[in-house]
Amino acid sequence: MHLVLLFGPQAVGKLAVGREVAARTPYRLLHNHATIEPLLEVFDWGTPAFETLKEEFRRRVLEEALASGLPGLVFTYVWGLDVPEDTAYVAGLADQVVAAGGRVDFVELYADEATRLAREGTELRLAAKPSKRDVAWSREHLVDWGRRYRLSTGPDLPFPLDHPHLRIDNTDLSAAEAAEEIVLRLGLPEG
Repeated sequence: MHLVLLFGPQAVGKLAVGREVAARTPYRLLHNHATIEPLLEVFDWGTPAFETLKEEFRRRVLEEALASGLPGLVFTYVWGLDVPEDTAYVAGLADQVVAAGGRVDFVELYADEATRLAREGTELRLAAKPSKRDVAWSREHLVDWGRRYRLSTGPDLPFPLDHPHLRIDNTDLSAAEAAEEIVLRLGLPEG
């Protein structure tokens, strides 16, 4: 199986681009809010039960995708690159795939904060992410996390893992254009 881990800060376009990649390939999409939203029905954000189950659900979906012979999985994630626990979690997901004989590629989407703030509250985000319906809060959260965590690589923060890493500035790209670049540059199968 091929894991394409699509990461970047909030509202950078991971869901939209991930859907486009899945539409162009035989790969499936597991976007981060597919696990977040059901858990928020029962547990508050960030509580131990919420965090444990969120990580466990994602790990188990990956295990079953590997066991089922799925050709590829696009997985979206907001990664605090300066948070050792986040990096260890992501490395563990990649290790699962590699141990099963699979391939892992990391694709980072980048857009400046102004662009991401403008994207926050779009119809696609609100439909897939009910927890983002308070757009003012979501925008404040986006800014706060950008101040508290390193959510993008750069000259002073290189990619921390020994895996292929593709960085795409999608500030001025549509989701379809960014997905096409990913498909071409990673050599993904059409389907």
